[in-house]
Amino acid sequence: MTDRQDSERGRVIVAGGSIAGLFAGALLHRLGFAVEVCERSGEALASRGAGIVSHPELFDALGQAGAALDETVGVPVVGRITLHRDGTVLGEHGLPQLMMSWDRLYRLLRAAFPDDRHHAGRAVEAFDQRERGVTVHFTDGASGRADWLIGADGIRSTVRRQLLPELEPAYAGYVAWRGLIEESAMSAAARAILGDRLAFCLPAGEQMLGYPVPGADEAIAPGRRRYNVVWYRPAAETTLLPRLLTGRDGRRYDLAIPPRQVTPEAAHELYADADALLAPCCAEVVRLTHEPFIQAIYDLASPRLVFGRVVLIGDAAFVARPHAGMGATKAGLDALTLARALAKPNPATSLLEWERRRLRYGRALVERARWLGAYLSEPAAAPEAWSTTVKELAVTLMTETAISGWLQE
Repeated sequence: MTDRQDSERGRVIVAGGSIAGLFAGALLHRLGFAVEVCERSGEALASRGAGIVSHPELFDALGQAGAALDETVGVPVVGRITLHRDGTVLGEHGLPQLMMSWDRLYRLLRAAFPDDRHHAGRAVEAFDQRERGVTVHFTDGASGRADWLIGADGIRSTVRRQLLPELEPAYAGYVAWRGLIEESAMSAAARAILGDRLAFCLPAGEQMLGYPVPGADEAIAPGRRRYNVVWYRPAAETTLLPRLLTGRDGRRYDLAIPPRQVTPEAAHELYADADALLAPCCAEVVRLTHEPFIQAIYDLASPRLVFGRVVLIGDAAFVARPHAGMGATKAGLDALTLARALAKPNPATSLLEWERRRLRYGRALVERARWLGAYLSEPAAAPEAWSTTVKELAVTLMTETAISGWLQE
């Protein structure tokens, strides 16, 4: 990585090749920087069945990054619906949105960044910085020099750990069971209720939701799409959580457990609870999730983002619970605004204002997501807005989950 000719704009090494890292790489590349994206995984990243609620800001960032957008980018939904355990409708809320898949977003960004500047299987081990640049050391023994190092390497960021060794993600007290199924496997009755809406079901102290996303071949026609399933469930950190995150291979996983490692006992309990607690069509889609996986929910808020010539973005900087539905959008906005700051005549000065604005945004997002999940993690301390009646809870969730415009600049 030391043999590339420096560009006029400068050299940048991006640690992390997921959404935030690819956004940063593509945006900076288009602005004329010599960018290298280094991803620790040696294989193409997999979403494990994640869906994404899109927002206008996400598409703006994608367009600026050079992503090839067309009508297959997402599945339109007309609004939200909340179902009672017996299948009756507790409430509805009209809110047109476009639902994407993580896979689709990743492929769009990966295609927008040059292959010869993307390095799979190259993990950052440490770095040294001087007034005029950064030397990055990789676990394979290689080193690279750059004007800037961007830490976009996720919630367990190696870059952040060197800068803020005392900062650790805080467990929220619950997990998300996730899965992705073929819409064609759903019954006609389930498709009629769930097919064009974001649907909620609310067992006591829990939350299940689902929505359609593009199919494996980017299909968006009804019947050829996929259906994204998420079920938030409490899991005590010292008892249930370790059991859920222990795989069939006996390994204790950290943040999430892969689909094929979920034990048969854990999956059996999930399916049995779905039949007992969820509306029939919601229980159906959970049971159709033959390879579910588990994601532990965490909060993280970095007190700083700029450390000389090293910058944190994406989940390396802030991690908000998924209820806000802004993870991918935030990653895009972090990268877009950072690229613009670095391209200015005096980037060191521009970064100070960038950091101030992104800290405000990140803190507000984390707090909003905590508020949306308060009744899951701290039922006794939930805000007054969370009514004890499930109908009023449904109204709050349908009108506040995964929406834009909540932060006024």
